[in-house]
Amino acid sequence: MQHVLTLIARDGLSDAVIARAREAVSGAGPIVLSPGMAVDIPCPVSEGPVAAALDHHAIDWAILPADSRRKRLLIADMDSTIVTSETLDELAAQAGFGAEVAAITRQSMAGEIDFASALRQRVAMLRGLSTTALDATWARTSLMPGATTLVRTMRANGAVTALVSGGFTWFTGRVAAQVGFDRHHANTLLHDGATLTGAVSEPILDRDAKATTLRALAAEHGLDPADALAVGDGANDVAMIQLAGLGVAYHAKPVTAAAARVRIEHNDLRALLFLQGYRAAEFVT
Repeated sequence: MQHVLTLIARDGLSDAVIARAREAVSGAGPIVLSPGMAVDIPCPVSEGPVAAALDHHAIDWAILPADSRRKRLLIADMDSTIVTSETLDELAAQAGFGAEVAAITRQSMAGEIDFASALRQRVAMLRGLSTTALDATWARTSLMPGATTLVRTMRANGAVTALVSGGFTWFTGRVAAQVGFDRHHANTLLHDGATLTGAVSEPILDRDAKATTLRALAAEHGLDPADALAVGDGANDVAMIQLAGLGVAYHAKPVTAAAARVRIEHNDLRALLFLQGYRAAEFVT
Protein backbone atom coordinates (compact mmCIF):
# COMPACT_ATOMS: atom_id res chain seq x y z
CA MET A 1 0.00 0.00 0.00
CA GLN A 2 1.38 3.40 -1.02
CA HIS A 3 -0.60 5.54 1.40
CA VAL A 4 -1.90 5.49 4.96
CA LEU A 5 -5.14 6.93 6.28
CA THR A 6 -4.72 7.96 9.91
CA LEU A 7 -7.79 8.47 12.09
CA ILE A 8 -7.49 10.27 15.45
CA ALA A 9 -10.59 10.51 17.62
CA ARG A 10 -11.12 13.01 20.40
CA ASP A 11 -14.01 11.13 22.01
CA GLY A 12 -13.38 7.52 21.01
CA LEU A 13 -13.00 5.59 17.78
CA SER A 14 -15.59 2.87 17.14
CA ASP A 15 -15.21 -0.22 14.99
CA ALA A 16 -18.11 0.98 12.84
CA VAL A 17 -16.41 4.27 12.03
CA ILE A 18 -13.15 2.49 11.24
CA ALA A 19 -14.99 0.14 8.90
CA ARG A 20 -16.67 3.00 7.03
CA ALA A 21 -13.38 4.86 6.65
CA ARG A 22 -11.64 1.71 5.48
CA GLU A 23 -14.31 1.18 2.83
CA ALA A 24 -13.97 4.79 1.65
CA VAL A 25 -10.31 4.24 0.74
CA SER A 26 -10.36 0.50 -0.08
CA GLY A 27 -8.04 0.09 2.87
CA ALA A 28 -6.43 -2.89 4.52
CA GLY A 29 -6.94 -3.93 8.12
CA PRO A 30 -6.32 -1.19 10.67
CA ILE A 31 -3.11 -0.87 12.65
CA VAL A 32 -3.86 0.32 16.17
CA LEU A 33 -1.72 3.25 17.29
CA SER A 34 -3.69 3.91 20.47
CA PRO A 35 -6.68 1.73 21.47
CA GLY A 36 -9.94 3.59 20.96
CA MET A 37 -8.13 6.75 19.85
CA ALA A 38 -5.94 6.36 16.75
CA VAL A 39 -5.44 3.89 13.90
CA ASP A 40 -3.57 3.66 10.62
CA ILE A 41 -5.35 2.17 7.61
CA PRO A 42 -2.96 1.29 4.75
CA CYS A 43 -4.61 2.15 1.46
CA PRO A 44 -3.83 2.38 -2.28
CA VAL A 45 -5.28 5.88 -2.82
CA SER A 46 -4.24 9.43 -1.92
CA GLU A 47 -7.79 10.67 -1.51
CA GLY A 48 -11.29 9.39 -0.92
CA PRO A 49 -14.69 10.27 0.63
CA VAL A 50 -13.37 9.97 4.16
CA ALA A 51 -15.16 13.00 5.60
CA ALA A 52 -18.54 11.60 4.58
CA ALA A 53 -17.64 8.24 6.10
CA LEU A 54 -16.81 9.86 9.44
CA ASP A 55 -20.31 11.33 9.64
CA HIS A 56 -19.40 14.50 11.53
CA HIS A 57 -17.64 12.70 14.38
CA ALA A 58 -14.91 14.67 16.21
CA ILE A 59 -12.16 12.86 14.31
CA ASP A 60 -9.05 14.30 12.68
CA TRP A 61 -7.73 12.41 9.68
CA ALA A 62 -5.22 12.57 6.85
CA ILE A 63 -4.13 10.38 3.96
CA LEU A 64 -0.34 10.56 3.66
CA PRO A 65 2.38 8.69 1.76
CA ALA A 66 3.45 5.53 3.55
CA ASP A 67 7.15 6.25 2.99
CA SER A 68 9.22 8.68 5.06
CA ARG A 69 6.47 9.34 7.56
CA ARG A 70 8.70 10.11 10.53
CA LYS A 71 10.03 13.59 9.99
CA ARG A 72 13.55 14.55 10.96
CA LEU A 73 12.91 18.26 11.52
CA LEU A 74 10.11 19.90 13.53
CA ILE A 75 9.35 23.59 13.01
CA ALA A 76 6.62 24.93 15.30
CA ASP A 77 4.92 28.26 15.79
CA MET A 78 4.61 29.32 19.44
CA ASP A 79 1.53 31.45 20.22
CA SER A 80 -1.74 29.47 20.10
CA THR A 81 0.26 26.45 18.92
CA ILE A 82 2.86 25.43 21.51
CA VAL A 83 1.37 27.75 24.15
CA THR A 84 -2.35 28.35 24.55
CA SER A 85 -2.25 32.16 24.48
CA GLU A 86 -1.04 35.10 22.39
CA THR A 87 1.77 36.50 24.52
CA LEU A 88 1.74 39.93 22.84
CA ASP A 89 -1.98 40.31 23.56
CA GLU A 90 -1.32 39.40 27.19
CA LEU A 91 1.38 42.07 27.44
CA ALA A 92 -0.90 44.64 25.83
CA ALA A 93 -3.63 43.97 28.38
CA GLN A 94 -1.21 45.04 31.11
CA ALA A 95 -0.47 48.23 29.17
CA GLY A 96 -4.18 49.04 28.93
CA PHE A 97 -4.44 48.32 25.22
CA GLY A 98 -5.68 44.74 25.37
CA ALA A 99 -8.75 45.12 23.17
CA GLU A 100 -7.00 47.25 20.56
CA VAL A 101 -4.00 44.93 20.21
CA ALA A 102 -6.14 41.78 20.22
CA ALA A 103 -8.16 43.19 17.32
CA ILE A 104 -5.01 43.84 15.30
CA THR A 105 -3.74 40.36 16.17
CA ARG A 106 -6.94 38.80 14.84
CA GLN A 107 -6.60 40.70 11.57
CA SER A 108 -2.96 39.74 11.22
CA MET A 109 -3.58 36.07 11.99
CA ALA A 110 -6.38 36.04 9.44
CA GLY A 111 -4.07 37.47 6.79
CA GLU A 112 -6.04 40.70 6.48
CA ILE A 113 -3.09 43.01 7.22
CA ASP A 114 0.68 42.77 6.78
CA PHE A 115 2.30 40.98 9.72
CA ALA A 116 5.38 43.21 10.05
CA SER A 117 3.33 46.41 10.03
CA ALA A 118 0.86 44.92 12.48
CA LEU A 119 3.68 43.88 14.82
CA ARG A 120 5.27 47.34 14.82
CA GLN A 121 1.88 48.94 15.45
CA ARG A 122 1.09 46.66 18.37
CA VAL A 123 4.52 46.88 19.98
CA ALA A 124 4.42 50.68 19.81
CA MET A 125 1.49 50.55 22.23
CA LEU A 126 3.75 48.85 24.79
CA ARG A 127 6.09 51.83 25.07
CA GLY A 128 6.80 52.62 28.72
CA LEU A 129 5.48 49.30 30.02
CA SER A 130 7.63 47.93 32.83
CA THR A 131 9.70 44.88 31.98
CA THR A 132 8.11 43.23 35.03
CA ALA A 133 5.10 42.74 32.76
CA LEU A 134 7.14 40.13 30.88
CA ASP A 135 7.48 38.05 34.04
CA ALA A 136 3.79 38.48 34.85
CA THR A 137 2.81 37.34 31.35
CA TRP A 138 5.14 34.36 31.52
CA ALA A 139 3.60 33.31 34.86
CA ARG A 140 0.19 33.11 33.14
CA THR A 141 1.42 31.29 30.02
CA SER A 142 0.37 27.66 29.68
CA LEU A 143 1.66 24.97 27.33
CA MET A 144 -0.66 23.46 24.77
CA PRO A 145 -1.62 19.87 25.71
CA GLY A 146 0.71 17.42 24.01
CA ALA A 147 3.43 19.99 23.27
CA THR A 148 6.10 18.43 25.48
CA THR A 149 5.25 14.90 24.31
CA LEU A 150 5.50 15.95 20.66
CA VAL A 151 8.90 17.59 21.03
CA ARG A 152 10.49 15.05 23.34
CA THR A 153 9.29 12.08 21.30
CA MET A 154 10.63 13.50 18.05
CA ARG A 155 13.95 14.42 19.66
CA ALA A 156 14.27 10.94 21.15
CA ASN A 157 13.92 9.58 17.63
CA GLY A 158 16.63 11.80 16.17
CA ALA A 159 14.67 14.82 14.95
CA VAL A 160 15.90 18.41 15.23
CA THR A 161 13.27 20.64 16.83
CA ALA A 162 12.90 24.39 16.48
CA LEU A 163 10.45 26.98 17.76
CA VAL A 164 9.97 29.68 15.09
CA SER A 165 7.75 32.53 16.18
CA GLY A 166 6.66 35.98 15.13
CA GLY A 167 6.59 36.69 18.85
CA PHE A 168 9.50 37.50 21.10
CA THR A 169 12.72 35.74 22.07
CA TRP A 170 12.04 36.59 25.72
CA PHE A 171 9.23 34.01 25.60
CA THR A 172 10.54 31.56 23.00
CA GLY A 173 13.72 31.03 25.01
CA ARG A 174 11.72 30.08 28.07
CA VAL A 175 9.28 27.89 26.15
CA ALA A 176 12.13 26.16 24.33
CA ALA A 177 13.87 25.40 27.62
CA GLN A 178 10.71 24.10 29.27
CA VAL A 179 9.48 21.96 26.38
CA GLY A 180 12.86 20.78 25.09
CA PHE A 181 13.29 22.45 21.70
CA ASP A 182 16.81 22.42 20.30
CA ARG A 183 16.53 25.93 18.87
CA HIS A 184 14.31 28.97 18.98
CA HIS A 185 13.96 31.92 16.59
CA ALA A 186 11.78 34.99 17.13
CA ASN A 187 11.79 38.79 17.26
CA THR A 188 13.69 40.75 19.90
CA LEU A 189 11.57 43.08 22.02
CA LEU A 190 13.63 46.16 22.86
CA HIS A 191 13.84 47.69 26.34
CA ASP A 192 16.10 50.04 28.33
CA GLY A 193 16.47 47.69 31.25
CA ALA A 194 13.40 48.97 33.06
CA THR A 195 10.72 49.69 30.45
CA LEU A 196 9.86 48.63 26.93
CA THR A 197 10.83 51.10 24.21
CA GLY A 198 7.88 50.32 21.94
CA ALA A 199 10.06 48.78 19.22
CA VAL A 200 11.48 45.47 18.04
CA SER A 201 14.78 44.77 16.37
CA GLU A 202 14.85 44.62 12.59
CA PRO A 203 14.46 42.69 10.36
CA ILE A 204 11.20 41.28 11.64
CA LEU A 205 10.73 37.52 11.60
CA ASP A 206 7.58 37.22 9.52
CA ARG A 207 5.88 34.72 7.21
CA ASP A 208 8.69 34.64 4.67
CA ALA A 209 11.34 34.46 7.39
CA LYS A 210 9.67 31.40 8.89
CA ALA A 211 9.93 29.57 5.56
CA THR A 212 13.51 30.78 5.16
CA THR A 213 14.34 29.44 8.62
CA LEU A 214 12.89 26.06 7.68
CA ARG A 215 15.06 25.91 4.56
CA ALA A 216 18.17 27.01 6.48
CA LEU A 217 17.72 24.47 9.27
CA ALA A 218 17.05 21.70 6.77
CA ALA A 219 20.22 22.58 4.83
CA GLU A 220 22.26 22.85 8.03
CA HIS A 221 21.35 19.29 8.96
CA GLY A 222 21.60 17.81 5.47
CA LEU A 223 17.85 17.54 5.08
CA ASP A 224 15.24 18.53 2.52
CA PRO A 225 12.08 20.52 3.37
CA ALA A 226 10.24 17.28 2.59
CA ASP A 227 11.87 15.86 5.75
CA ALA A 228 10.21 18.54 7.90
CA LEU A 229 7.03 18.78 9.92
CA ALA A 230 5.74 22.36 10.27
CA VAL A 231 2.80 23.32 12.46
CA GLY A 232 1.05 26.62 13.13
CA ASP A 233 -2.30 28.32 13.33
CA GLY A 234 -2.10 31.74 11.65
CA ALA A 235 -1.57 33.33 8.25
CA ASN A 236 2.04 33.96 9.27
CA ASP A 237 2.56 30.18 9.23
CA VAL A 238 1.15 29.39 5.79
CA ALA A 239 4.44 29.58 3.85
CA MET A 240 6.29 27.17 6.15
CA ILE A 241 3.29 24.82 6.34
CA GLN A 242 3.13 24.63 2.56
CA LEU A 243 6.89 24.17 2.25
CA ALA A 244 7.20 21.27 4.72
CA GLY A 245 6.78 17.64 3.76
CA LEU A 246 4.12 17.45 6.48
CA GLY A 247 2.50 20.82 7.05
CA VAL A 248 -0.24 20.95 9.67
CA ALA A 249 -2.76 23.68 10.43
CA TYR A 250 -3.44 23.29 14.16
CA HIS A 251 -6.81 24.61 15.41
CA ALA A 252 -6.12 27.22 12.78
CA LYS A 253 -7.61 30.40 11.44
CA PRO A 254 -9.74 29.83 8.29
CA VAL A 255 -7.11 31.19 5.88
CA THR A 256 -4.49 28.85 7.31
CA ALA A 257 -6.77 25.83 7.42
CA ALA A 258 -7.74 26.40 3.78
CA ALA A 259 -4.08 26.57 2.70
CA ALA A 260 -2.96 23.41 4.54
CA ARG A 261 -3.31 19.86 3.31
CA VAL A 262 -3.54 18.50 6.86
CA ARG A 263 -5.67 20.01 9.62
CA ILE A 264 -5.98 19.11 13.29
CA GLU A 265 -9.24 20.53 14.57
CA HIS A 266 -10.29 18.27 17.45
CA ASN A 267 -7.22 16.73 19.11
CA ASP A 268 -4.12 17.99 20.88
CA LEU A 269 -0.53 18.05 19.61
CA ARG A 270 -0.04 14.32 20.14
CA ALA A 271 -2.02 13.96 16.91
CA LEU A 272 1.12 15.03 15.02
CA LEU A 273 2.88 11.94 16.34
CA PHE A 274 0.06 9.66 15.24
CA LEU A 275 0.25 11.24 11.75
CA GLN A 276 3.87 10.08 11.63
CA GLY A 277 2.93 6.52 12.61
CA TYR A 278 4.10 6.65 16.22
CA ARG A 279 2.25 4.38 18.62
CA ALA A 280 1.18 5.82 21.97
CA ALA A 281 3.50 3.33 23.67
CA GLU A 282 6.43 5.09 21.97
CA PHE A 283 5.58 8.54 23.28
CA VAL A 284 8.12 10.26 25.52
CA THR A 285 6.31 12.27 28.16
